[in-house]
Amino acid sequence: MRMLLLSACLFAGGVAYAANDLPGGGIDAEALSRHVRVLASDEFEGRAPASAGEQRTVDYLIAEFKRSGLQPGGDNGGWTQSVPLVRAEVEGPVTASLRVAGQTQALVNGEDVTLQSLRPLDHVALKDAPLVFVGYGIAAPERHWDDYKGVDLKGKIAVVLINDADFDTAQPGAFDGKAVTYYGRWTYKYEEAARRGAAGVLIVHETAPAAYGWATVKSSGTSALFDIERSQADAQAQHVAVRGWMQRALAVSLFKRAGLDFEKARRSAQQADFRPVVLGDARLSADFRVKRERVVTHNVVAKLAGKQHADESVIFSAHWDAFGLGQADARGDRVRRGAVDNATGVASVLELARVFAAAPQPQRTLYFIALTAEEKGLLGANYYAAHPLAPLDKTVAVLNIEMFSPDGPTRDIASWGKGRVSLESDLEKVAQARGRSYSPDPNLEAGFFYRADHFAFARLGVPAITVGPGLDKLDGGIAAGKALREKYFADCYHQPCDRWTPQWDASGHAADTTLVYDLGAALANGRQWPRWQDDSEFKAIRDRSEAARR
Repeated sequence: MRMLLLSACLFAGGVAYAANDLPGGGIDAEALSRHVRVLASDEFEGRAPASAGEQRTVDYLIAEFKRSGLQPGGDNGGWTQSVPLVRAEVEGPVTASLRVAGQTQALVNGEDVTLQSLRPLDHVALKDAPLVFVGYGIAAPERHWDDYKGVDLKGKIAVVLINDADFDTAQPGAFDGKAVTYYGRWTYKYEEAARRGAAGVLIVHETAPAAYGWATVKSSGTSALFDIERSQADAQAQHVAVRGWMQRALAVSLFKRAGLDFEKARRSAQQADFRPVVLGDARLSADFRVKRERVVTHNVVAKLAGKQHADESVIFSAHWDAFGLGQADARGDRVRRGAVDNATGVASVLELARVFAAAPQPQRTLYFIALTAEEKGLLGANYYAAHPLAPLDKTVAVLNIEMFSPDGPTRDIASWGKGRVSLESDLEKVAQARGRSYSPDPNLEAGFFYRADHFAFARLGVPAITVGPGLDKLDGGIAAGKALREKYFADCYHQPCDRWTPQWDASGHAADTTLVYDLGAALANGRQWPRWQDDSEFKAIRDRSEAARR
């Protein structure tokens, strides 16, 4: 099947809007807006996994997939894939204090620190644990880097910096310059400290290297944690007893009282010869209860069977979950609605499913998956990747969608991070065919490549990208796009104000979704297999299954 005619798309000021040359009348901006309005409504209670909001979300998605004429693609011929998890939630108050230089400072959870635990414990009781600064908390032998230098962390709290050691350096070093590596992610820092036997980890929050403000940390850090089911021994080994963040101001004060200079210590941590530093006589105490329970959440999976190469599949995905009900904001609002993040992505998957279902039967099988628990660590995607409903070695590509814009059209489209995969150039080609451009991720230091569901597939070798909005707005250019993006991340990311409003302009959302359709249609009806570049860390993994694709 050839690519659909591109000449019929609508233009305004040289920018392509959603085209009507697609099956089913094309991607419908009004439908996208309607889906977001429903999914981000108060009735859905912020779409937390294993909640009443989840059930409403799942029911809505299944009804929409059925209406479009798709078939169920989940477990046992159903519409869902069960994802068993453990939910761990702080129950009751958190008592915490920092004692240093003979003085004790009470710490307020959510304000000074955020403290949580995924250890299989009902009660966390940490008394006078010493604190050790371990720089960026990275052990990367292939980069000739070890922040730990053999330090004994048993019974101690590792204090670590967010991002990696190149973030503030003038020249690129061991960690790819501003483009954050996986070593810069907070998830890695917790994992590595657990491997080192630490009793706990406190990450120092700084807005620029974290790529979000303290409000986001507070929102996430006072919500329930989720983890895959593990044996008791594995859970003990994989998780520290206390994990969390501290405000930068608290870190500066702590270092000063310990006779150290925070900025000097941070600069020292940017060098490979850095050695861990004991923070004087500083001691952390923390006491709180944890409610742990097994829960089952769900990926929602719809399927459109392929005609000629049904054993080969293309996945369109987006995560349906947000942060549910949390602490009230200044207006007393508790619902973290997740309109941009990520009802927009789910809306796109629903529209893509409808339009593909209206087209001639594709040559390859298409899966449309609304993934759960992305906000809890890509858990739904990781579960699918470990229990795929179609073989990964014959999964052509994963086109994941995140956070499309409600602010009208842009001249460009973007993808998250630097994936080193041919899908990026493929996206550029379909953008150019509709009179638009492709912009590489302008914020590589945020580490978005490791923060979206496509990463769960990429790490197993499947070519995968997350498509997101560009910044070059038709009205106001790049400056306007950056201003809107920065305001969103400062004020509304993971907050109650991430909501649908009547002023929502879904025209750009529709145009971006159209490009995902174009890319997906080429993959669905062609014989190409996207590839990782030679310098990608995922190429060797994919190459091992090359025989299955011949």
